[in-house]
Amino acid sequence: MIKYISAFALLLLSAAQTFAQEPEMADKLRADGKIYVVVVVLATTPAGIFGYLVYNHRKMTRIEKENDR
Repeated sequence: MIKYISAFALLLLSAAQTFAQEPEMADKLRADGKIYVVVVVLATTPAGIFGYLVYNHRKMTRIEKENDR
């Protein structure tokens, strides 16, 4: 599980460096206050996918244990 968390953190760090340059569009979104909506969507999407994968992993592990009995 630690392996998955560290890989996810590395992915987030590499994505943050990709978005380090601020285009002109970011200034407009920041001025309108919509930049926070963009940040929330960008943060929620990978978190949701990660949560779904963890949920499925736990479910599969439980089913495998039941079948081994």
